[in-house]
Amino acid sequence: MYRRPSPGQQSFENFYLPFGGKLSGENRWVKLAELIPWESFESEYADQFSPTMGAPAKPFRVALGTLIIKEKLGVSDAETVEQIRENPYLQYFLGFSEYRDSAPFDASMLVHFRQRLKLELLAQVNDAVVESVLASEGSPVAMSPELSPPSDDDEDEPPAPPNQGQLLIDATCAPADIRYPTDLDLLNDARKASEAILDALYAQVMLSLKCKPRTYRQLARKAYLAIAKKRQPSRKLIRKGIRQQLGYVRRNLTHIDELIAMGASLSQLSRRQYRLLLVIHEVFRQQEWMYDLYSKKWTFPKSR
Repeated sequence: MYRRPSPGQQSFENFYLPFGGKLSGENRWVKLAELIPWESFESEYADQFSPTMGAPAKPFRVALGTLIIKEKLGVSDAETVEQIRENPYLQYFLGFSEYRDSAPFDASMLVHFRQRLKLELLAQVNDAVVESVLASEGSPVAMSPELSPPSDDDEDEPPAPPNQGQLLIDATCAPADIRYPTDLDLLNDARKASEAILDALYAQVMLSLKCKPRTYRQLARKAYLAIAKKRQPSRKLIRKGIRQQLGYVRRNLTHIDELIAMGASLSQLSRRQYRLLLVIHEVFRQQEWMYDLYSKKWTFPKSR
């Protein structure tokens, strides 16, 4: 349920402070509150609530103002609520008529605020704020290029090309860990891809076989995870895992060749699976060559 607040807000001079004094009109939160057209977007925000059912939701000014405070201060949800409780200027910014030494809502409400305020609505609010700032300052940026007087320096320069394309801005971007492609990971990926290809080929000749070729995929995955989950596995353990995965991939490639010899056709595979099969052969060849080269490099002849 949504209850529309009374239109307008009393001036910052009439904001009641129980400990005396008045708010300053030069404060940044008082100035920012005057720039945002809160009432213009109240109806669009209220349309997503039922007029009669449910608990009353927080007003649009409280929801948007709280998220602005959080981003401007760069604090957590709990710290945002604590800052609002302690600061009368922030309470005025949210549309309250008097200072209250208590949290206006729980920190978990910020999760609902972020869900209710869609990106389209935030973009409209941002455009309205920019237009009001340009109009109040009389910025020449708002002047149309056709009406601006030509400059003497631009007479010999060719006209600038028109703007093309579309700029996409994602507000949900966050740092993420990027997986480094190690030898063990490459072999594990090759093993899983070869298992999928083997299943597709087996489906073509399953009537001619008594049982499906064994791949031991569960044991192979368990052996891989036993090493991949360790923070700093030793070289000996990594080398053991590479040897195990090489054996599993070799077994799968052998079964694939046997299925092809029994009548399974590679033409029935998808284009991606066929390309993956070629890549698997090359990855297996390279990894086996490096494994054997490493073994020969560290093998010394016995002293007589």
